[in-house]
Order: sequence, then C-alpha cells, then structure tokens
Amino acid sequence: MSHYFDHAATSPLRPEARDAWLEASTIVGNASSIHASGQDARRVLEEARERLAVVLDCEPIEVVFTSGGTESVNLAVKGLWWTRDVAADAFVMPDGEHHSTVDAAHWLRTHEGAQVREVPLDALGRVAPEAIAAALPGAAFATALAANNEVGTVNDASALSEAASTAGVPLHLDAIAAFGHLPVSFRQWRGEAEGRSGLVAMSVSAHKVGGPTGIGALVVSRKAEVSPLLHGGGQQRGLRAGTQDVASAVAFAVAAELAVSERAVEAVRLQALRDELIRGVLGSVAEATLLGDPVRRLPGNAHILFPGAFGETLLFLLDQARVSVSTGSACQAGVPEPSHVVLALGRDAVQARQVLRFTLGRTSTQDDIDTLLRVLPAAVERARAASGPRTGSQS
Repeated sequence: MSHYFDHAATSPLRPEARDAWLEASTIVGNASSIHASGQDARRVLEEARERLAVVLDCEPIEVVFTSGGTESVNLAVKGLWWTRDVAADAFVMPDGEHHSTVDAAHWLRTHEGAQVREVPLDALGRVAPEAIAAALPGAAFATALAANNEVGTVNDASALSEAASTAGVPLHLDAIAAFGHLPVSFRQWRGEAEGRSGLVAMSVSAHKVGGPTGIGALVVSRKAEVSPLLHGGGQQRGLRAGTQDVASAVAFAVAAELAVSERAVEAVRLQALRDELIRGVLGSVAEATLLGDPVRRLPGNAHILFPGAFGETLLFLLDQARVSVSTGSACQAGVPEPSHVVLALGRDAVQARQVLRFTLGRTSTQDDIDTLLRVLPAAVERARAASGPRTGSQS
C-alpha cells in the first residue's frame, strides 16, 4: 500500500470529475461552431464556466479557461506587462513565488527589458502588505501568491489587493495552492463592495482540487486589459484563442464545486492530521524544524527542515517504503537544487536542500500519518549518514 503526501503537486482525480469528463466527452461538436451540434457543445461549456464562476465568486465572462496553472500565470504576468503604460518599466514580485511566475519574470527581464522590484519575505514566508505598497508606485503591475505552494504560508490577499488599489496598480494573485483549501473569492479580494479594483486577475488549476490535469483558469476582471499569449479564433474575449476543451471544463467545474462544498469540514480534518504529523516528526527527529508560518498556513501543508539530511536522499529512502513526498514544487522535480523559497526565508543553500514538503488531501488517512512517523526516523538517520559531515549553518 502506498502513502501519498504530495497533494500539492497533484491531487487524485475525483470519481465524480472523471465520470463528468467521460459523459461530456461524448458530445460531438466544436463549441465555436454555429450548427446545432456546436451549439450543444457551447451550452455545456458555458454551463461549466457559470458553475466555476459561482465557486470563484466572479462573473462567468471573467473565467478564461487555460491549459493549467502555469499558462494562467504566464497569461497574467506577460499579458499585464504587454498592456502596461509605456512609462512603467518595472513590476512588483515577492521573493519565493512559484517557478511559473519566477521564470515568466526572467523571460520578461531577458526579452522585454523589464525591471523587477523584488519584495522580501519574512522568516515565516509572509509577504507584508506594507512592503508591497512601498514597491508599487509607478509599477506596471504586481503579482503575489495567495498562499505559498512550498512552505504553506497564507498571505493576506485582501490587504495586498487594497494596497494595489490605493496605488492604482493592477494585481495578479496566484491562488493555485489556496483554491479548495481556503476561502477564495475574487469579488471579496477585489473589495468590490468598497469600490476597490486592485485585483484584476487570479490563477487557479483543476488538478489541485481533484480535477483533470491539462486545464486551469485565469479569472480576468471584465474591466482589465490583458494581452493574450495565443492568437487565433478570438475565443474567450480574445484572451485565449483555440478550440476549448468542453469535457475538461465540465470536470473542472464538478471538482471545484465538491472541493469548495467540503472545504470547511475537510480543513479541520486535515489540520488535525497535519498537526499530528508535525508533532510526531519534531518529537522523533532531532533538530527537525518546521518552516513557514506555524499558524497561518495551508491546512494540509507541513514543510520541514532536516539538518544533515539532503531532501533528495530522504525522498528516495521514503519512496522505497512506499511513502511519496516532495522536496518542493513538482515543477522542479528531478532537479536537485536549493529551494528558492527556503533561501527567501533567510536559510542558507545547504539548508535549502535539506527540506521535505508533506502535503495532505482528501484521501489522506490516519494510517498514512502512522506509517510516515514509523519509517521517517530511520530514513533520516540513513540520509544523514549518507550525507557525511555536517556543513553549513544549522540554526
């Protein structure tokens, strides 16, 4: 029996989403065609868009389906840059963002001459709204994580949006790690009731909530100007050209509805399992240290530093015991390099390779926790022996 602790990378496909995909996949017709078969497909597609808009608390027209979270982030970051005021030569990005944002920023630096105003994280991985506010004046746009995908720290999305609104700078929030685990509301985060408009775009992804891989969405305010990455048929307000995947959109909507309906109860259950995991690890492994905010963190996230044991070695040893964990973002899987998020917390390069991320989801059980706590101490001991003498700061 395997024990899965990598729900932040991808969560198992929900049976209801699978069944919805199979049923919708039998529909014949391109949703952009004007004949009856095409319009039948279009009706199902738009119903899925409306259902997703309800759980994201936005207007259906604001939901732009994409191929996943990475495309959503790239559409937001590059699209906001390309429609900026020409006088703006920089954008704002906190340290420790997901690689889809970091790499898009690097591309804009290299190919567009963009300047990046980097905002430091504190030692718990938090983005201070006042630090964002100080960097905003004159910026083309800002981007930030609603919750850090590696260390699990939750940011104050409404405060970040308010700071952007005050500065008159459009904001994109990466809500991929947060959606399904925290209350996510595009309208509330925008502050529409108070007349604010800082938040203009928000990224989400289906496979993080039990939907299929290969589909995500970018919520784009109907008043925002975002240049598309793809050009062609003018679908989705011209923001994302191409034949739309009706079956995946339906499955995404089903998974999102279930995740949001279960969220409050499931968060309590996962937090209890997570806290037991953290207590057990810190109590059984000498020097193990929890990273990220100990209170304001995703309910299923435990990110732990194991001084003297390289994360990739630990991952291999645990995998032999049929326990699946992660050293960081799955987008960097197979690349044994220091975690840029851990570096952003002020840790050194050695420590940034001595971490594991344990993430829980709806299929996580007490047996998973018991198994991990049984096999982990010996794995750490073996990993430390394989790593040789301690080097670098261990504080």
